[in-house]
Order: sequence, then structure tokens, then C-alpha cells
Amino acid sequence: MLQETIAQGVDLEAARWQARVDLAAAHRLAAMHGFNEGIFNHLTFRVPGANDRYYQIPFGLHWSEITASCLMEVGYDGTLISGEGEIERSAYAIHAPIHRLSQHAGAVFHTHMPFVSALARLEDQRILPIGQTELGISMHTAYDDSYDGPAFDPAEGERLAAVLGDKKVLLMANHGVATVAPTISEAYDLLYYVERVAQVQLYAMWTQRPLHVLPQNVIDQTIEHFAKSESYAGKRPHEWHFAALKRILDRKEPDYKN
Repeated sequence: MLQETIAQGVDLEAARWQARVDLAAAHRLAAMHGFNEGIFNHLTFRVPGANDRYYQIPFGLHWSEITASCLMEVGYDGTLISGEGEIERSAYAIHAPIHRLSQHAGAVFHTHMPFVSALARLEDQRILPIGQTELGISMHTAYDDSYDGPAFDPAEGERLAAVLGDKKVLLMANHGVATVAPTISEAYDLLYYVERVAQVQLYAMWTQRPLHVLPQNVIDQTIEHFAKSESYAGKRPHEWHFAALKRILDRKEPDYKN
């Protein structure tokens, strides 16, 4: 029994370090892809094996500087549990309630990416059914059509969690986007593709030519296919995608693992 307990402890510590490495990678990749906005926006992950805290970067660091060891552990009550640095208030107000209230919120990634933020500033911010990728993202998307100013109160995070429900993408009117998923790889994959979807939709709209909306039967068939969530050699596409992106980091910025 003692050996089993020790093994579980070792596995938990390994899982926590891997989570730190992957979250640091997500920050570096987001900077590489132009998803960040200065030193703001927030990518967080629930600490493995805990239900009262999450990883957050110290306020003031650029995402291109993030390493695995610099991440803080922040309690759902807003207290600093481990690490050093300032806790950015809006990160806590948005992320802690979503981690606490949404069962699937292992990762909560909130950004003001340019294309999706532009889409969110339209009177109708809906993702249109005009392509395959659009359908793959829209099936996971909820829409928050209310913006009342910066989020400095956890009540706003609670409201956003309710709007999100069991979806994994939240388009936030006049604001930006959040992707919420059990794993860092899936949250980043969704972040990557929702920005691509917004970019392509805006490009298509800018032509001022009629959009070719897909027929309902094709929409239904495509969503049914995506819902099966195929795997390749036991891994989901988002895992393959994130692993490939980390290999780029390993060549260019290997210090993210420090």
C-alpha cells in the first residue's frame, strides 16, 4: 500500500510538471501566432489532482517569456498558494469561477485575438455555416451577447460559466473569445481554429459578394461526423496538432520547459 501511495505521488508530480510545461508551451505558441495582446489575456489550467486551484502566470510577463517554473498556483478564492508574482484581477475574476463551475474546464484560454475580436464587434457575431472548419468550431460554440465592462468581480466569471454551459468555445460580444476544454492541447487547438474561422469569414465578407451558405443536410452530416471525434494511433487530432507545435518550440525556444 505504501509503495502504491508513493507511485501515485510520483505520477501526480509528473502530471503537474507536464501541465506546467504544456501551459508554458501554449503561452509561447500564442505569442508566436499573434494571439496575445500585450501582457494581458489569460491562459490557465486546473492543477492536476486538485479542485481548488489553477496555474496562472505572474502579471507583467510577456507570453514569450513564460517558462514552466514561473507559473503560480492561485486558489479559487483568489489567494496565492505557491509561486511569486502579482495576480491579475480580471484573470482571477473570469477564470476561477469557470474552473470551479464547469466540469470540463481543465483549461480556460481567454484572448483578444484580432480576427475573432473583430467578429465579436459585429452586431451579429455568429460563425456562419460557410465551410467545413466553421462547422467544426460552431458546433462547440456558445455566444455571450452582453458586455458590461472589464471583469473585476467573480460574479462575471460565474455569469460566463452559465452562458458557456457544456460548450467549449465562448464568443464574447465586444470583447474576445474563451476556449474551455479538459486538456491544454484541445483548448489550444480550439483557440487556433476559432481565429482561423473568424479570419476566413471576415475575408469572405470583405469581398462583398454573396456568401455560399451550406445546405442543412450537409451541415448536419458534417457535424455528425465531427461529433464522432476520430483518433489516430490512439490520439485525438488536437493532441497531434499540439505535439507538432511543441516540436517547433523545441527547436526554436526550448527554454519554455525550464
